[in-house]
Amino acid sequence: MARIEKAAPADDFIEKLVAVNRVSKTVKGGRQMSFTALTVVGDGNGRVGFGYGKAREVPVAIQKAMQTARKRMISVSLKGQTLHYAANGKHGTSRVYMQPAADGTGMIAGGSMRAVFECAGVRNVLSKSYGSRNPVNVVRATIAALEGLRSPDEVAAKRGKRLEEIVS
Repeated sequence: MARIEKAAPADDFIEKLVAVNRVSKTVKGGRQMSFTALTVVGDGNGRVGFGYGKAREVPVAIQKAMQTARKRMISVSLKGQTLHYAANGKHGTSRVYMQPAADGTGMIAGGSMRAVFECAGVRNVLSKSYGSRNPVNVVRATIAALEGLRSPDEVAAKRGKRLEEIVS
């Protein structure tokens, strides 16, 4: 009897593989090797999420990480293709700083931060990573900073004022 497999959902998400790491567990009979994968998924229009998966084989670890990233997506408030204002993020000993940039500046960001910005749809940004350069912590710090961003509309609504009173 033939197995019928469902096709993957047709979505237009941007998927980035940030890091793959080989890890081992020592047991009575020796070492058991497995792999971890860190991925970032986004729609390129203000939604982004990250996932971390672990399995005995690399493709399975990547697949698990992608599924987790799709489940953990957050919405980011963007101003065109940049940020509304400068922001800081922290996770563990990794700290990140990001600030909006003029059109045409491009994405000045390193490694794991670049993957998050590409998936979120940020095209013009200046950023810097301090402290630990562990990819997992840098991605978590970047996501935390993006999650904390608020648009002027949201701030005005929260304060019970008009947008014109806030922006001056």
